[in-house]
Amino acid sequence: MRLILKILLTALAVVILAKVLPGIDVDSYLTAVVVALVLGLLNLLVKPLLILFTLPITILTMGLFLLVINAVVILFTESLVGGFQVANFWWALLFSLLLSFLQSIFHSFIGDKEQAGT
Repeated sequence: MRLILKILLTALAVVILAKVLPGIDVDSYLTAVVVALVLGLLNLLVKPLLILFTLPITILTMGLFLLVINAVVILFTESLVGGFQVANFWWALLFSLLLSFLQSIFHSFIGDKEQAGT
């Protein structure tokens, strides 16, 4: 149940950002849910590999290269999901930063039952 709620909150964040940012376009709410699902899968499967392969440059930039990896994952999501358009790399970078921020806010409302009990 929590996973579905997190996906829906991420989809809500995607819709909000698409309304606010002119370089991001989402055709429908269903597309936003698909974007949230694909982002979740890419963050689970592809992002760790990208981090591993770019570890030297990530260390050299003191972790700032992770922002580039996030933008690349957003652009990869754009290529996989029809109805989701990102204008360029810079919009993807801004979108990834703001999406992370909104996800943090939204997921804080859910809370973690296990942590609250300890």
